[in-house]
Amino acid sequence: MLANVPNLRVSEAAALLGVSDDTVRRWIDQGRLPSKQESGRMAVDGRALAAFAQELADSPEPGHTAAASARNRMRGIVTRVLKDGVMAQVEMQAGPFRVVSLMSREAADELGLEPGVIAVASIKSTHVVVEIPEG
Repeated sequence: MLANVPNLRVSEAAALLGVSDDTVRRWIDQGRLPSKQESGRMAVDGRALAAFAQELADSPEPGHTAAASARNRMRGIVTRVLKDGVMAQVEMQAGPFRVVSLMSREAADELGLEPGVIAVASIKSTHVVVEIPEG
């Protein structure tokens, strides 16, 4: 069974993109994000919003490496580092995404990770859970 792709209110689209309602309306007015009238309100097609979100998320290449197996690389800024005797939890903001990494304290120290440092998160996972919210 295929799920129906919803038409989203401006406020829903804004919340999903992490921007204000006014920003979404401005993008609509500029023709960057298509919309339509639904029950007297402006609405954005879910497919169009998904494509637009991908366009917004496109970030500059994080840099060159000789080789890598991870396909998802996001450049961002370290926002928090929590360390104990053995482990470190490193939080980054990469565009609209918050990325959290658990690593050895030694690795965090060797990389000099602290708030304000620019870093690249390379994400490789064989298990990703995707859920559909109740609507």
